[in-house]
Amino acid sequence: MNTRQLMAKDRQWIWHPFTQMQEWQEEDFPVIERGEGCCLIDTEGRRYLDGVSSLWCNVFGHRVPEIDSAIKKQLGKIAHTTFLGLTHPSAIELAEKLVALAPKPKSGVAKERQGRLNRVFFSDSGSEAVEIALKMAYQYWQQKGQPRKKKFAKLTNAYHGDTIGSVSVGGIDLFHQIYHPLLFETIAIPSPYRYRWPSGEDPEKVKTESLAVMEKVLRTYHEDLAAFVMEPLMQAAAGMIDQPKGYISRVRELTRKYNTLLIFDEVATGFGRTGKMFAAEHENVTPDLMTIAKGMTGGYLPLAATLTTEEIYQAFLGRYEEFKTFFHGHTYTANPLACAAAIATLDLFKKNKTLAKLQPKISLMKSRLKSFYQLKAVGDIRQVGIMVGIELVKDRGTRELFDPREKIGVRVIECARKKGAILRPLGSVIVLMPPLAMTIKEINKLLDITYQAIKEVTEE
Repeated sequence: MNTRQLMAKDRQWIWHPFTQMQEWQEEDFPVIERGEGCCLIDTEGRRYLDGVSSLWCNVFGHRVPEIDSAIKKQLGKIAHTTFLGLTHPSAIELAEKLVALAPKPKSGVAKERQGRLNRVFFSDSGSEAVEIALKMAYQYWQQKGQPRKKKFAKLTNAYHGDTIGSVSVGGIDLFHQIYHPLLFETIAIPSPYRYRWPSGEDPEKVKTESLAVMEKVLRTYHEDLAAFVMEPLMQAAAGMIDQPKGYISRVRELTRKYNTLLIFDEVATGFGRTGKMFAAEHENVTPDLMTIAKGMTGGYLPLAATLTTEEIYQAFLGRYEEFKTFFHGHTYTANPLACAAAIATLDLFKKNKTLAKLQPKISLMKSRLKSFYQLKAVGDIRQVGIMVGIELVKDRGTRELFDPREKIGVRVIECARKKGAILRPLGSVIVLMPPLAMTIKEINKLLDITYQAIKEVTEE
């Protein structure tokens, strides 16, 4: 089939995620046929820089020989076996590697839930990994003789996935409001959204005021709180909302003080996106549970994991008839092909010295993004590592938002697509999150395209 025929078949049969399908029927869209390096290529032969890492998961580009080879090798053995009552070498090897890479507690910090993350529970997506963390935290307290601890606290603007549990600890009305009657009750703490903080955007003041509310919540509700869940350093789907320095380490102190489990959702921030393997490492923080997905397989196959401490794991041990088992699992848990891709990905981090080579790219982006303030519609630029959010405003002085009917973010990314880059907006925030392997030359081109697209659309 040619491109037009493929588009017609797509419109006839497919329902796309986060997409208004009425408009989909009216507009053309790329039909991606293949990839090379950090580029996507459509059925017409047009090439696009993969500016958002195929939704924040691609690490080393497309058609990476080492990952391709690992999957083929595993395929020659077995493609899938249940993980219920069985195991396989790839999952065992991957779990060992993840434990070795996980954030470690500070020297001398011991006891209770302050230990290292040394137990790995596999699943299929970030949403599921978060759902698992919530259920583990809840069941942990029930089996530790503290049945009151059933509630969860979260940050406003949070996004942790699309299952009912993960939506319950989310906080983006655009995505979640319609499902409110289905959700369980949570306690919201104001996200340190510096650019739109009511009393001004001084980072220290924002941090202090947000944490003051957090401590009040924990002090008031700690006997009922099972856990506090957050994305460390950067709330990604919220519009790339960065957190002030020292924020996550203070969160760790407060949750420990008030006997509340800390869940870090590193689905978006993990595997090098912030410049370190995990965001928690920036402030030497070890959470009680940590969720990972996306970049773990290099963007090849669905795989996620929830890491937790030995202390939490031990609470689920007992005789069969005590029913302390964690009754949760998925058909494709620890799929061997996905595990093989993940092992190859982690090996490439070490072989290629990826994190060290990433630092000049982070510096380049930081330097070049300053020039974006020359555009009147650019209100704020937020960057952690290679995670970037460019917030567009109708009026920089008042910080007035564009009317949703203007579809400003959509129009910018459509313009960028015509110039050769695939981006995706979060409302009026333009997101950049290229593969870690993107070259300096490609990053410069991506920034050039993004700048010109914003300029053309907002200055029309």
